[in-house]
Amino acid sequence: MSERSERTTDTPGPLDGAERGDCATEAFVAHRNLLFTVAYEMLGSAADAEDVLQEAWLRWVDVDRDTVREERAYLVQIVTRQALDRLRALGRRKESYVGPWLPEPLLTAPDVAEDVELADSVSMAMLLVLETLQPIERAVFVLREVFDLDYDEIAEAVDKSPGAVRQIAYRARAHVAARRPRGTGSPAEHRAALQAFQRAVETGELQSLLDILAPNVVALSDGGGVKHALLRPIVGADNVARLLAVGWWKRDAERSVELVQINGGPGLLVRVNGEIDGVVAVRVENGYVTGAYHVRNPEKLSRIEQQTTVSR
Repeated sequence: MSERSERTTDTPGPLDGAERGDCATEAFVAHRNLLFTVAYEMLGSAADAEDVLQEAWLRWVDVDRDTVREERAYLVQIVTRQALDRLRALGRRKESYVGPWLPEPLLTAPDVAEDVELADSVSMAMLLVLETLQPIERAVFVLREVFDLDYDEIAEAVDKSPGAVRQIAYRARAHVAARRPRGTGSPAEHRAALQAFQRAVETGELQSLLDILAPNVVALSDGGGVKHALLRPIVGADNVARLLAVGWWKRDAERSVELVQINGGPGLLVRVNGEIDGVVAVRVENGYVTGAYHVRNPEKLSRIEQQTTVSR
């Protein structure tokens, strides 16, 4: 073969280190939002999800990509394994947590709510249901029900047989079905709920709030032992309204309330004297507020002004 023929051949040669690194980066970036969402739904913490992605990246760059059949599935498997390790460590950490633990809230784009299944899967209410699963059950449920991976792919990710994964998925679905919130609210109902909460926070006017609170509404708050918060759930419309009346927030301070999208649903961003004081995510079912989740732990609010992209 001539020198010229060798130069013009269509057969690609082996990639050098820089080219392989570029290809690995492109693949990881292309799936990053999906990978973050997988990790976040497994952990309930954006900070821990970001750490998992960093660990997954370090492993991905060392992978021989010639052995990878499907990049998306392979990357999800790496992230799942890292998230499972972290989830088990988090369980030990939560045992010593002061007061109720709530997921780290995310400021999400309005279009997340248009994907009903995605919005439900990242909602505060659903993340709390997922907290009641064992780590392996949570991983299988998230990968199967939210991201629609097949059983063989999930089996590789969690180091189980496909048959075992099917059994785990069945148990997890039954567990979640018995505990997940039922019913949804329309955009108009969401707006009415948020406006009533806003008036209650800003003015102390509670009647409009009482009108949209479900009789069995539950309020939880998370201060992480750093900020004042409820040490147990408050249940019932009158009790929740009274809680707002006596002051979930300082009554002698200047408060401002911004209507935002939190975890794909309605929420409030509360500032006191110009500083972020907390976030309230609201669960609306069949026109009534059934859950209010108030996060004040500063560690969980560090990125709340930065919109986070979640995807499937």
